[in-house]
Amino acid sequence: MALVPVHRARKNSKKSYRPESFLMPQVPRSNYLHLQEEKQRLHLKKFLIHRMFLVAKIPAHTEKKDISDYYEQVFQSILKHHLGENVTGLLLIYPTSILHILESSNGTLFQILLDYIAHDQSEDEFLMQGMKIIVVSHNIPARLFLQWYVSVIKVPVMYLDDVTQSLSLDEVISEFLTQTHKLGLHFLKTVKVGTKGPGDNLHQLVPELLLSEQIIKYLCKTEEFLDPAAFIEKYNNPLHITLDSEVVWPAPTRF
Repeated sequence: MALVPVHRARKNSKKSYRPESFLMPQVPRSNYLHLQEEKQRLHLKKFLIHRMFLVAKIPAHTEKKDISDYYEQVFQSILKHHLGENVTGLLLIYPTSILHILESSNGTLFQILLDYIAHDQSEDEFLMQGMKIIVVSHNIPARLFLQWYVSVIKVPVMYLDDVTQSLSLDEVISEFLTQTHKLGLHFLKTVKVGTKGPGDNLHQLVPELLLSEQIIKYLCKTEEFLDPAAFIEKYNNPLHITLDSEVVWPAPTRF
């Protein structure tokens, strides 16, 4: 039987023609997920940021510095267990009430509420009383405040009449959120990092951006808002919803 010779294929010195190379993009393509991840990286956000608005009453004889010192101690204590989750925001101390805006992680905000609950339930007259949570904004894109500021409103603003008597609750809430947002934007644009902020001259610099204390005291008395204890209780209780697809009739029987 004759053997069929086997010929080796000659090697071509030129590169093989690859038509698919013309179909490959010459620049790296991106998508919406990559864009969001890049924004997160640029903002150095290792966790989701939430913003909480609180109001509370304070006894007339309360030292304003005691309130700011209390929160600074709470922040330092929580930071030991929540590394990197710093708190930013604004604490406005009026003659008989406070407005507090907090920005931080979910766990840090809850620890702040739990600390208040422990003091409120164990002490007859704590620094703050009748605290209410007005609103919580989840997963905010960026902070309004670069650090935590404290400002004492020394000069009470005088009003001819109580504006809360002529406004509905929705209108009061709208006014509350509008003014606090404008005030936050003012801090973001004018206050530099590392400074103490306007201090106790805020009522002189931007009196038109400050809420009247009447609105804050009105919100403290409104039953539609939850106090920290009720808020934590609702959060810890899971919702049990029975779907129609889970209901079987007649009931299954064992044989």
